[in-house]
Amino acid sequence: MAFPLICTTKQAIPCYIDMSKVYSLHTVQNIPISLNEAWDFFSSPANLAKITPNHMGFNIISKHHGEKMYPGQIIEYTVSPLLGIPMYWMTEITHVQEGKYFVDEQRFGPYSLWHHQHHFKAIPGGVQMEDIVHYKIPLGFLGDIAQWILVKKQLQGIFDFRFKAVEDKWGTYKP
Repeated sequence: MAFPLICTTKQAIPCYIDMSKVYSLHTVQNIPISLNEAWDFFSSPANLAKITPNHMGFNIISKHHGEKMYPGQIIEYTVSPLLGIPMYWMTEITHVQEGKYFVDEQRFGPYSLWHHQHHFKAIPGGVQMEDIVHYKIPLGFLGDIAQWILVKKQLQGIFDFRFKAVEDKWGTYKP
């Protein structure tokens, strides 16, 4: 919900505070592969489509994004999260600690905030992959309604798909 404020500008322009919430999603998956194998797969933009549901219409459209992630890297996509309508999405890889984590942040796209941390840690018999996503939906209270009706379920479905795709590729982790 937006509330008007008194502005100290010379023009009579209303100011607003967007009171919609920032949401988060946290997932952890143990995978029976080495840290190096996990890092090589998940840090390659070319593999993103392999772990994204087909119905999302995910397609990398950037031409100069490179093969491995690096700080400052821009990756452009089209994705069709709603009614098959393609949307433009640009992310920047803002942080990379080789073999440990990387962070992607939306620069343009469907969210007013998207900050996605990807963490990797060697564990006995494999690697633990942890994702922490903070996101905000535009349109104030309408975005909050969309979160409860659609967005939360859709994001969870994407991560559930990825969990299964990873298990199908490498098997189930057994400690």
